[in-house]
Amino acid sequence: MDAFFASIEQRDNPELRGKPIVVGFDGPRGVVSTASYEARKYGIHSAMSIFKAKKLCPQLIVVASDHDRYKSVSMQVYEIFCDFTDKIEPLSIDEAFLDVTDNINNMPAEEIALKIKERIKNELYLTASAGISYNKFLAKIASDYNKPDGIFTVKAEKALMFLETLPIEKFWGVGPKTAVIMHKMGIFNGKQLRQCTLNHLTEVFGKSGKMYYNFARGIDERIVEPVRIRKSVGCEQTFLTDLNRKSAIYIELYHIVLELTERLDKSKFSGYTLTLKIKFSDFIQITRSITSFKPLIDKDIILPLAKKLIEQVDYSTKPIRLIGLSVSNPHNEKTRQEWVEGELKFKEWDDFAAQ
Repeated sequence: MDAFFASIEQRDNPELRGKPIVVGFDGPRGVVSTASYEARKYGIHSAMSIFKAKKLCPQLIVVASDHDRYKSVSMQVYEIFCDFTDKIEPLSIDEAFLDVTDNINNMPAEEIALKIKERIKNELYLTASAGISYNKFLAKIASDYNKPDGIFTVKAEKALMFLETLPIEKFWGVGPKTAVIMHKMGIFNGKQLRQCTLNHLTEVFGKSGKMYYNFARGIDERIVEPVRIRKSVGCEQTFLTDLNRKSAIYIELYHIVLELTERLDKSKFSGYTLTLKIKFSDFIQITRSITSFKPLIDKDIILPLAKKLIEQVDYSTKPIRLIGLSVSNPHNEKTRQEWVEGELKFKEWDDFAAQ
């Protein structure tokens, strides 16, 4: 979908049409969730701070998000997909992979994409862009290639030529930090990536090295998975003012635990590993995890563990900007549990600075 949240707001509020708007929290710590295409002309994009976005566009309109409404529209889009194939793998609330190799109407992929786009426009008054290719990787790139309201196809016989000139930043799985490393290696496009050996890429990027090696050759063997098993449930909170007082931190932690338990109950999810995420005032991010022998489903179990994790964090020299909690390691992955002589075994690691 094109600028999904912002487009819904402009659709439902005529006074917002044609104007630069963003969806997000209009506060000192607010972040852009989605920017309309009018706002993107000013260099505004998702994950940018509202403060910076307003500096780039003083006349910017900030609209509070309405996730229940966005989810409802997302389901309407999904129902349209179902009229063409039952092999649908949601990637996010506004994006999905469709395998139309053997589709309900026995139509070619390009015709299906055009019909889906037409129905979305006529029935929901929104626009969508479609990417068509023989695997997920190339279809994902193609979907972003001709936005908004576009359609682009990467055929098998032209895939390598297409990838040769593609900037490395456009490759799926290459974030800003990975791009910097690749630039230092002399890799700026798909052709240069393809010239790297598998051993070299694996040495530098670990398991991701093989993925980059294959992507540079147009190879992606992942199938479209209609049923995706939930792996975790989490929530986080960015504070209006950085916290360094223990009492204030524990109060916020308590409220985050309450929100987490509500989400766990709503999603009917339980797991055995609790992960604490901390982002400091300098944007350095760390995580702490603990694995329990009991399923993490309610406040009385989760809160004591969350407190154990926060006790491991040193915030004496720099205050905390964000706290997040998530539950993972569901029952069907019980082999990942760690129970050592009746005591909980801790696992700790520091993440690199948040992007």
